[in-house]
Amino acid sequence: MGTVNYEILYTFMLATMALSISPGPDNIYVLMQSLVNGKKYGLATTAGLISGCLVHTSLLAFGVSIIIKESETLFFGIKVLGAIYLFYLAFKVFKSSGSLDLTEGAVPKKGLWQLFKQGFIMNVLNPKVTIFFLAFFPGFLFSEEISTMVQFYVLGLLFMFISFIVFSLIAILSGSISVYFKENSAAGIYLKWLQIIVFVGIAVYILVSDN
Repeated sequence: MGTVNYEILYTFMLATMALSISPGPDNIYVLMQSLVNGKKYGLATTAGLISGCLVHTSLLAFGVSIIIKESETLFFGIKVLGAIYLFYLAFKVFKSSGSLDLTEGAVPKKGLWQLFKQGFIMNVLNPKVTIFFLAFFPGFLFSEEISTMVQFYVLGLLFMFISFIVFSLIAILSGSISVYFKENSAAGIYLKWLQIIVFVGIAVYILVSDN
């Protein structure tokens, strides 16, 4: 086992936690399934969504590892483009209203296995997830000695574990979360700015990091 820069890993974990908490299509979907169908249905959806991340991690681990071996300049270009993409995401969030739509009528009743499969397919077939992983992960390689492929899998598994914990808490606490947002209209605005800060912060980190 080579030397590990734990500071980079801790930063990655904090960034992942902030991203998981920020309202996006996936965690809103988990929240709605939990509200309408029950907590275990939200957990089934969570399990499917998180399992799909393994596919994107594998694509990243094999694809980018080859690029790193071929050209450090090309890899630096990927990091710069990744940072630009994160700035773009921050801008999109900035232009959005910040309000959360928690209308329950749009969520159909489905079985646990159906929700798991749907969550998995939603994640795997979403090219935005692959692009986001490509933008996010390369800036957090944490060792000069450990195989790049292994590092991407470590980051992917950490991302999956933290996201699963946060999404599961959203499912379990769905009732309280829904009531809170309905009673506190400003909460959506705070979470909107949390997203912007996280996206911009990660982009800047990727640009200034020398790993």
